[in-house]
Amino acid sequence: MRRYASEPIERSAVNPAPARRAGIVAVVASALCFGAMAIMARVAYASGIDTTTLLALRFSIAAVVMLALALVSGAQWPRGTALATLIAMGAIGYAGQAFTFFTALTLAPAGLVALLLYLHPALVALLSSLLLHERLTTPKIAALVVALAGMLLTVLPTLGDAARDAHPAILRGVAFGVAAAAIYAGYIVVGARVGRRVAPLAMASLVSASAAVVFVGVATVAGPRWPGTTAGWLAVLGIALVSTVAAITLFFAGLERIGPTQASTLSTIEPLFTVLLAAILLGETIAPLQLAGGALILAAVLLLARAPLRH
Repeated sequence: MRRYASEPIERSAVNPAPARRAGIVAVVASALCFGAMAIMARVAYASGIDTTTLLALRFSIAAVVMLALALVSGAQWPRGTALATLIAMGAIGYAGQAFTFFTALTLAPAGLVALLLYLHPALVALLSSLLLHERLTTPKIAALVVALAGMLLTVLPTLGDAARDAHPAILRGVAFGVAAAAIYAGYIVVGARVGRRVAPLAMASLVSASAAVVFVGVATVAGPRWPGTTAGWLAVLGIALVSTVAAITLFFAGLERIGPTQASTLSTIEPLFTVLLAAILLGETIAPLQLAGGALILAAVLLLARAPLRH
């Protein structure tokens, strides 16, 4: 029987080493797509859009594209508990994480928000050990520690700027940032369990569609504020296609192959890519500490790539 590209791959039918390599590539590519979002969000906000409208457009466009791709590719749709879980992941989990993260960006410096969000790999490791009985092997723990240290160095210069310009709003931004990390950790762990039974594209489609329903409803009640420039609309389109369609689908594909702890650790490369993009596109300087942090993050990626195939 023909297997569609978007259908889940049974672990027993796949060579573990190539599958894990594919998972690593997918998660790193996903992190790069997510890393571009902060740059595009800055352009979108400058055009006059508000957070609710931005998220409504982001998930609505993404949902239409992914549902169409899923239908064309013949993806199998989940039913029962799996379907209900994915709807909840989108409407509660991803919607909640997106709202708290984007709200934090309006209150606190982007570097500080990135640091808080990347508390989630440690939370994922803890939850995976407790709920999914995933083994926290020495290479996994070492890679997690190295990645978190590298991520800290990457955003440290921005944290210094935030300390000098202390403002009460930053405290609220910190609260939203911590909430985003906690919600995202739970989302990843739940996604890892559901991903064993559902194709990545079907998962991404249902999660995005559920989040879209929430934000379209909120934006309709509150009154939307549309982008006022062509650049703003292009930024929204980029967020929807690159930082949502590609990013979420690739992440789920990698999550199914390498598990939640390794996937969340590898995703710490995201702020490094954001810093590099800001330097290239916005002319921001890269501090020596950020280069050191980037080197540590890449070292963590190599540690995971070379680690034994034990779970």
